[in-house]
Formats: sequence, C-alpha cells, structure tokens
Amino acid sequence: MTLDEDTIRLAQGKNLATVVTLMPDGQPQALLTWVDTDGEHLLINTEPQRQRSRNIARDPRITVLIHSAEDPWDWSEVRGTVTETVSGEQARAHIDKLSRKYVGADYRNPIGPQGRIILKVTPAKINTPKTTRRR
Repeated sequence: MTLDEDTIRLAQGKNLATVVTLMPDGQPQALLTWVDTDGEHLLINTEPQRQRSRNIARDPRITVLIHSAEDPWDWSEVRGTVTETVSGEQARAHIDKLSRKYVGADYRNPIGPQGRIILKVTPAKINTPKTTRRR
C-alpha cells in the first residue's frame, strides 16, 4: 500500500504523531513523537535502547497517528509494520533534519552510545477523515 496525499502532507508538516507499539505482554505503548516521510514510508527516529525500539525488534507491527497542529479534525492513522531500520550517519543526520523542522535548530539532546535509528513504517491500512466519511 502507498501513502496517500493527506498522510504525506501531514508527515512533512510540523505535526506530531502518536506512535503505538506492543509491549512484551501485549499492552499497547503510545508515545508522542516527531514524524517524517520519504514519500513511501513513515519515518520515526529513535534510539535503539528505547522501549519502542525493543518492542519493534520483537513485533514489527506499529500504528502511527499523525495529528495536525492546525486542525484537530485533520489527521491520519497508519497501521503497518516496520520493514527496515536505518542506523549510522543517515539516522544521525535525520534527527538533525527533524529537529530543524520542529524546533528550528540541530538536535541538542545527548545521543547515547548506540546512536540513533530510523524506523521505516510500511503502511498496510490508512485511515483519514476522508476515508472514514466514505463508510
């Protein structure tokens, strides 16, 4: 499945996303985070030692709900799987890109010894206000 126009627009904008992964006992874990897209995948930048990274390593299913900063009725829910993880300099450069988008400067928080990773989310189902109105 490919990303639709609304999801790409929201992911490219200065909008936050709630990322939901599954804990070892099956309980959902939801965290608000920055989001991006390469036009084909949603991109979530995190650290490999974080709980959501450990959850994805065990079970790649993920839901990302992007919330418009301007309009609460403008959103996109993407259900899918993490099909690729990117590390190294590409992930480090990506967190700077995200930080410039959201706060206007390179990422200033300390980065752990394991560095950063990008979780590439491949969509399986997309819900937006447009798709839910058609039901």
